[in-house]
Amino acid sequence: MSTSSARSDPSIDPSIDPTVAPGGAGVGARLLGRWRTTWPAALAGLVAGSAAIAVGELVAGVVRDAPSLVTVVGSLVIALQPAGAKELMVNLFGTNDKLVLNLGVLIGALVIALISGVVAGRRYSNGAWIFVGFGVLAAFAAYEEPLTSRLFAIFVPILAVAVGLGVLYGLLALVPGSSVEAGRRATRTSSGSRSGSRGGAGPDQDERPVWRPADTAAARRAAAVRSASKSSVPRRKVRRAGGTARDAATSTSPEWTRRRFLIASASTLGAAVVVGATGRSLVNGQHPTGAVSTSRLPAVLNPVPPLTAAESFTVPGITPIVMPNNQFYKIDTTLLTPQVDANAWQLDVKGMVNHPLSFTYDELLAMPLFEQYVTIACVSNDVAQDNQPGLNLVGNALWTGVKLKDVLSSAGIQAGATQVVGRSVDDFTVGFPTDWAMAEGREPMIAVGMNGVPLPADHGFPARLIVPGLFGYVSATKWLASIELTTRDAVDGYWIPLGWAKDGPILTQSRIDVPQGGANLAEGRVNLAGVAWAPDRGIEGVEVSIDAGSWQPAQISQPISKATWVQWLLPWNATKGLHSIEVRATDGTGEIQTAEISDPAPDGARGHHRITVTVG
Repeated sequence: MSTSSARSDPSIDPSIDPTVAPGGAGVGARLLGRWRTTWPAALAGLVAGSAAIAVGELVAGVVRDAPSLVTVVGSLVIALQPAGAKELMVNLFGTNDKLVLNLGVLIGALVIALISGVVAGRRYSNGAWIFVGFGVLAAFAAYEEPLTSRLFAIFVPILAVAVGLGVLYGLLALVPGSSVEAGRRATRTSSGSRSGSRGGAGPDQDERPVWRPADTAAARRAAAVRSASKSSVPRRKVRRAGGTARDAATSTSPEWTRRRFLIASASTLGAAVVVGATGRSLVNGQHPTGAVSTSRLPAVLNPVPPLTAAESFTVPGITPIVMPNNQFYKIDTTLLTPQVDANAWQLDVKGMVNHPLSFTYDELLAMPLFEQYVTIACVSNDVAQDNQPGLNLVGNALWTGVKLKDVLSSAGIQAGATQVVGRSVDDFTVGFPTDWAMAEGREPMIAVGMNGVPLPADHGFPARLIVPGLFGYVSATKWLASIELTTRDAVDGYWIPLGWAKDGPILTQSRIDVPQGGANLAEGRVNLAGVAWAPDRGIEGVEVSIDAGSWQPAQISQPISKATWVQWLLPWNATKGLHSIEVRATDGTGEIQTAEISDPAPDGARGHHRITVTVG
């Protein structure tokens, strides 16, 4: 080759190929070459991770006892959460906290897959180990899940990792310069050299595809010069069986190699999205949140009388005195609603009792049933400020079930049994004092019905605990599996080690429903209305202050019982301007709701609900 032609070769002439630095060592060339391999390797990892997750979701959707890897890892995150995480998530996302967690797990898994792709692009085995490590984590999380088949807890992660690694290997084989492509090329070269020694022709090393920026002026000039410089050089034609020399050249061109990789990546990713969405849809179908049983509840011995007009107000926008099941708040630690087979379900009463008991669902329904209205609340329920909407994690319903006192008395409570522990089918636990459960004038219950129908799945079918006067985190076990009598020191409920108080009596609280904070109102008569609760002390009165003025007594609805909330109403002659409205309640013991603001942790939010409105 002449000197002039050598200088015009863009592979060594920096004036033609700007990625090569003068002197030949080109730092820019090395960085650009690394980037050309890195981004497709990252994409390959992302696609491989998507395929692995999609396969796991599909198996979980087809096989009822198989784990969803996204869900079980999310459950592991919940189990390992630090103190204060629950309050932060609920404050930020409200009842969408589980959706956010699932999305976070999914995004985190895809980021790890992307990183593993980059690592695998340089050394496949290292990237594969990252995949395997995440698979081991998923298998551990699945194995710890009480409602998951132990066999599928191992099988599904193995299958997902195998699919992910297969996709990763296949895509990296299409990436020039990746560890997989280089290894396969070296194998072909070795085979070609051996065949060449026997008279065959091995592959031309100068013809391997190299990715270059496709649409830059520098690239086009370099291609033109390279074409001109090589036109005078005899070139061996490479023919494949059934193909032409043009076919062979096209199949090894950088543009065709890139296109083939992108087509494979896009098609695989599209398939993963479809398969994953189908699997998730099937998984959600296995875990309905509504009615599970179509049977009617047995008649109760002493049904409560129908509500009277005096027990509620007709004010547009006010919270109904009885919350419909589909509007009742839902807070728990499960990412998928447990589906409990009532025919196989059993409730055990054990621990420090003289006579351990067990009940099937039919046996529980055959016991004397009673019903009562009870208002329950989540400790995370906040006191909204600055016209922000509150979480409204409180509700009142008509519950049907068996008296807990009767069950515990039949079992025989041993001396020293100071705590009742409720455990759900997914091992969630609560604990409350035995004295609270057995106190006169209070009726804790094993509930089997809600507002006249069997418990919906997301509210605890087939049975749950309802304990008047206590926040749910220490009392309201859904999907109840066992009731254990023990000591206060022997067991801490699920939330206690995470910084929440051991005792959780519901505080005296009130809320403004009408008007909404920040509303623009017309001058004249305006109804101020809302709800107030202090189960099971009851509400004695509600007062409202306008513009920090004197407290005005509001009208309250006739209480259904001390265990329920009441509605309150105060007509107001609204005048033009900006006004503040504040509410407070007084419970049945005469204690006035405190104005001091506090966070929900560790034992409930305090303070007055206050809003501002503009009139005129």
